[in-house]
This record gives sequence, structure tokens and C-alpha cells, in this order.
Amino acid sequence: MALLEVKELKAYYKTEMYGISRIVRAIDEVSLDLQPNEIYGVAGESSCGKTTLIKVLSGTIKPPLKIYEGSVNYQFKHGNVDMAKVSNEELQKNVRWKEISYVMQGSMSVLNPVRKIIKTFEDIISTHEGISNHKEFVERIKDHVKKLGLPPDVLYSYPHELSGGMRQRVAIAMATVFHPSLIIADEPTTALDVVVQRGVLQLLKEIQAESKNTVLLVTHDMAVHANVADRVGIMYAGRLMEEAPSEIIFKRPRHPYTRHLISSLPVIGDKSGKSSLEGTPPNLANPPEGCRFHPRCPVAEEACKTKVPAMRDLGGGHRAACHLIQGAQQ
Repeated sequence: MALLEVKELKAYYKTEMYGISRIVRAIDEVSLDLQPNEIYGVAGESSCGKTTLIKVLSGTIKPPLKIYEGSVNYQFKHGNVDMAKVSNEELQKNVRWKEISYVMQGSMSVLNPVRKIIKTFEDIISTHEGISNHKEFVERIKDHVKKLGLPPDVLYSYPHELSGGMRQRVAIAMATVFHPSLIIADEPTTALDVVVQRGVLQLLKEIQAESKNTVLLVTHDMAVHANVADRVGIMYAGRLMEEAPSEIIFKRPRHPYTRHLISSLPVIGDKSGKSSLEGTPPNLANPPEGCRFHPRCPVAEEACKTKVPAMRDLGGGHRAACHLIQGAQQ
């Protein structure tokens, strides 16, 4: 049974200013699932809907963002949770941190600069579980950070006293303290050098392998997905364009946008130039008809300009939304 099932999700931003109503179709008819004990990668350029998807999946839906259609259903240990209907009380009591945790982009976003690390852990534990014995709490947290390769002394430091890599490891330690079913990692290696990036990604893989939980890894870096993710979903302009196991999507990408993303990766020994896509991503307040990628697609046909391509099952967990694929198979 899937941990998460997203069906025909439409999540839009609706704003009204000076009497003008504006709807931004940030997530439009997205369907996907997350399986237990896997790392699922979401890739795509800026403004493709990755951040909005995270907000919906984590239950941080606030105006002007609203779910208009579709469902977001979790199967947790304590039962089913529908993110479109769940109350804030239920989220706070049984879901946040305990079932779904969040590693934010940039560790300083979650660490209070005027409180020592141990105090931030204390805030989290006391809010969601309570602390009956402070000595046992300290020993528990020391044991937890040691398992993640951090010295216990780090708990008595302020965030600014730690390196970027250490702060990010602390953020991961906070996200895993309750051993949640799902860890959402939003650009966890941003602003880190490649050596530290490797250490942070390896830590995520080790935690996932040991706890058998699910990791949703969101990053535009395709090389990270190639090394870490079990499956990858490619998003563009609020829609899912292609999804497949990592080995398949990097060896046999079918959607033109996916092919462009993968061909842009540097290859050792390759001195040829890299071509870029013409144009810019569409305005999601007024997206183009048909396939949203067609204004920039080098192989677009007439059907691409008027008809939205259906997501087609290509076998082996591989699916893509492209008229050219459908035409070739027919």
C-alpha cells in the first residue's frame, strides 16, 4: 500500500487586488504516489511548482493557496489522513514532525540564532511529546545526534558557531528525532560545497536505509537525483511531465523537457557545447493551451498547441505526458 496517493491535484493561488482577481495555477492535475521505504525525487526549474507541491503535501496550506480539486491521502500507522480535509489540531497532534518532517532549504531557516541547539530540540520535543525527565531528554538527544555523526558538544553551540554542513546535519537530526514516515527534503544541499553536499546526501540515504521511511527529495540538481533517488518525477509549469525509476529516466528519457535537463549535465571528457532552451517558463496566471512546454519545445507539433497530453504508462513504472510518445506507440 502506498504511503501517499495524490490524485488529479489542483492547487492554485487566488489573489484579489484593486478589484482584479488573479489565479495562478501552480499545481494543475498532478497525480503521483510515494511508496514506503523509497527516495522519490522531484526535479524541475524554478517556478515549476516544486515549492507549492511541498506546501500541499506537508499540510502548510495558507491563503492565497487553496486546493481546488483532487485528493492528497496518506496511510499512516494511526490511520488515513486527507490533507484537503484534515484539521489544524489533527496536524499538530498526530502528523507534523511525528509522521511528516521537513528539512528546509537553508539550515538557518529552522535554527533560532539566539538559542543554543539543545534549546531548539527542547522546543520541538516539549511541543509534540512533552518532557517529563530533562536528564533522559538530554541523553536521548545526545544519542540521536551521535548516530548521525555529530559530536554531542554541538548541542551547546549557537547556530552561527557551526559550519554550513554542520548546521544542515543538525536540521536533519531535528527532522528525524521522531522517526517520521515521510521526510521532505527541500534543496538540502543548497549553498554547500560539493564535498559537504556528498556528506549530507549520504546521511539522508543512511537514515532512510536504517529507518525504512520515505524521503521526498526536491532539488533542481539532476546529478543529486541520479545518485540518491529511487524514482524521479519531472515537473514543468505546474504539471508532472515524466516519472520513472532513476535508472530508466536517466538512460531512456522520453519527454523532450526531461531530455533537455539530462543533456545539460556536465560529462567528464565532453568538450562539446551545451544548448539551452529558448524562451522562458510560462506565466501560470495565463498558461498556454495544450502542452505547457510546447512554446519552448524543439519538436512540438500542432496537436501540442491545442490538446493537453495525457499521462501514458510506458511500462516498468515509467510514464510520460507527450503527444509524440503517444503517436509513436500508436
